[in-house]
Amino acid sequence: MNNPVKQYFSNTHTLLYSFLYSLPLFLIYEGLIIISQPNAEQIVRISVDVWMKSVFTYFGVNAVSFSLLVMMLLGFFILYKERERLKELRFSYFPIMLVECLIYAIVIAFISNTLVSLIFNMSASEPIQSLSYLQKLALSLGAGLYEELFFRVILVSLLILLFNKIFGKKWAAVTAAVTLSALLFSAVHYTGSMGDMFTLNSFAYRFLFGLILNGLYVWRGFGVAAWTHALYDVLVISFLGG
Repeated sequence: MNNPVKQYFSNTHTLLYSFLYSLPLFLIYEGLIIISQPNAEQIVRISVDVWMKSVFTYFGVNAVSFSLLVMMLLGFFILYKERERLKELRFSYFPIMLVECLIYAIVIAFISNTLVSLIFNMSASEPIQSLSYLQKLALSLGAGLYEELFFRVILVSLLILLFNKIFGKKWAAVTAAVTLSALLFSAVHYTGSMGDMFTLNSFAYRFLFGLILNGLYVWRGFGVAAWTHALYDVLVISFLGG
């Protein structure tokens, strides 16, 4: 008989579970953006989301509608590709995954804040104060989805392939990819008109945060990393910036 714990970790690391588990993040994020920001001329979105949607807008298509279409087509592809595993889908895993991610979010918050405080004798970073709670909630969920999609699924995966060709060893490729992606993840928060003012403690905090999430993505997959990121941000706005 298979070990149920090993079976849980093995199954929930798959593409099928990652997609189904992260789908609510996409739907809730887009819904909250519409509800919390009725003025379409002044909508605030996650920067990575803006980058992706600007590509669609450039070609003259409705960004939100096209995003929904892409998500639907991607879903059909994944469900077809994973059709054999779909027959044995265990819905009981999803609440367990949510608890798992909440635990990771709490641990990450403790580790990141503690390390940055010890090294720099400073607090980490302050949440955005000028937005409503619903807007902050929407951006928290969006960050979990889009930042994990870009910095983990796309960037880390591509860097692992690149560094694997350079170093020829998987462990070295993963280490280099995880570290470089974390540096870029932290640095991007200080770019553009909406970027934050650079401080060493906030950069270090985001680097550590990105480093942990990169490792979590490699170990547990996109779905768990996305929800951990989202729940972490929700905890921050609820208890520090509510």
